[in-house]
Amino acid sequence: MTGTAHLPTHLHGKNLIGFARSADGQKKFHAYNPREGRELDPAFYEATAEEVNRALDLAAQAAIEMRMLEAARIAEFLANIGEELLAAGDALIEAADRETALGIDRLRGERDRTVNQLKLFAGLASEGSWVDARIDPPLPDRKPLPRPDIRRMLQPIGPVAVFGASNFPLAFSVAGGDTASAFAARNPVIVKAHPAHPATSEIAGEAIRRAAQATRMPEGTFSLLHSLGTETSIALATNPAIRAIAFTGSLRAGRALFDAAARRPDPIPVFAEMGSVNPVVLLPGVLENGTHNIAEGLYRSVLLGVGQFCTSPGLVFGLASGNLDKFTDRLSTLFSEGSPGTMLNPAICRSFAEKFKAASALGGVSVKVSARQPDAKRTEGQPGLLLADAPTWLKSEELHEEIFGPSTLVVRCSNSSELAKCAEQLEGSLTATIHGTPEELARNRELIEILSRKAGRLIFNGFPTGVEVGYAMHHGGPYPATTDEKFTSVGAAAIYRFARPVCYQNFPEQLLPPELQDANPRRIWRMVNGQLTRDSL
Repeated sequence: MTGTAHLPTHLHGKNLIGFARSADGQKKFHAYNPREGRELDPAFYEATAEEVNRALDLAAQAAIEMRMLEAARIAEFLANIGEELLAAGDALIEAADRETALGIDRLRGERDRTVNQLKLFAGLASEGSWVDARIDPPLPDRKPLPRPDIRRMLQPIGPVAVFGASNFPLAFSVAGGDTASAFAARNPVIVKAHPAHPATSEIAGEAIRRAAQATRMPEGTFSLLHSLGTETSIALATNPAIRAIAFTGSLRAGRALFDAAARRPDPIPVFAEMGSVNPVVLLPGVLENGTHNIAEGLYRSVLLGVGQFCTSPGLVFGLASGNLDKFTDRLSTLFSEGSPGTMLNPAICRSFAEKFKAASALGGVSVKVSARQPDAKRTEGQPGLLLADAPTWLKSEELHEEIFGPSTLVVRCSNSSELAKCAEQLEGSLTATIHGTPEELARNRELIEILSRKAGRLIFNGFPTGVEVGYAMHHGGPYPATTDEKFTSVGAAAIYRFARPVCYQNFPEQLLPPELQDANPRRIWRMVNGQLTRDSL
């Protein structure tokens, strides 16, 4: 199809610089409807260098003001953002569907998740114990030297640049978990909108702007910038005002931001979630109890979101046996019956087809179901399934890499030693899954230990797609899954990416933050002399 369609709401296509809409530049671009194969109106203005600098100046000033705000104000702001997203109604969902083809029901669920994330961080900010306050009271009579009064807590890191993901236009985008956790830590945020869903970004950005104004936040608390090229991204990564970066996307783009930030005179942390193969290990005992349920569960996990989840299982390891053959046959039937699905954009669709074709051409790789592109004019990916033995996988670096889309590779291992060798050769991943009986799990502690070094989340007898937003979740992993495996981008612990410890020694009581004052006016949990307590000193 050709021509230009219209998005389902009135849009201005401008950048949001603080509370103002701005369209100073001449360069524009359009969103693209992957389902219909046409551009969408209106055009969106790319941010100029001057607009970027204006957003940075506002953020730098807001950072000073936000450090002084009461936690209740931050919590109110976060909750208000969720209310504004819900108030945007169907316009937000329809815009996201037109730009991503992810489907109305899926996007409504993602909006609910986004709102719940905001509520989670509002509660975290309100309760306040996340600041990890620690107090070592003075010991003036200690020998041989007295101990001074030492108090430590986490403080905001400063303005954060957030780069949204193409595959989660709500939960990992403008008002997603990165933005919410940065706000909860009392940092201003500048979002570089993903060019694949600028209308969705604008609607969410306007919701944040309205919430900021309604709760009397500083003007530079939030800005939204549009851009097709890399100039704006690099300008944000290298500007001294930016103190941290959050990114979800490809290894190439994430690494470019990481390298740019590392070359700064004052390097800053880049929390980038990039690529992940999410290996699944099938132990023999679980296959003896039947292969159909596992094959069907794996198929659904691989095909969820047309394989465009960061936790999609792209590798399956099993010990060669008749039961593994039955499993592979059943999986082949499911994949061959699978229908092509519309992918997020033409570039992702082309990349999927090219990488699957390249993997298929490697010696020792069997194509069980071909992931051909049914129609070159459509942005569709056909489910594909590959098979290889362990020696082929071990010597083929290309098979170790993520193929972003609806496909997976089954690797046959001749024995447990070969399986362990494959596990040792895995790159860092967000997840690793083991299917087995309880007795097998107990006998395979070494394998579990290997996988625990390769992934941030271990799943037993389940599937990796679906990430719970809570207090215990860890969504991160060794490189190249993320640039810093110590941190998560999902769940309450995501807030720790955007805070830094500050220690106060022998400070006057009235100059200490409330969290460190003797009276503990916020009634938070604190570590006092090595003991957790809410009591005052």
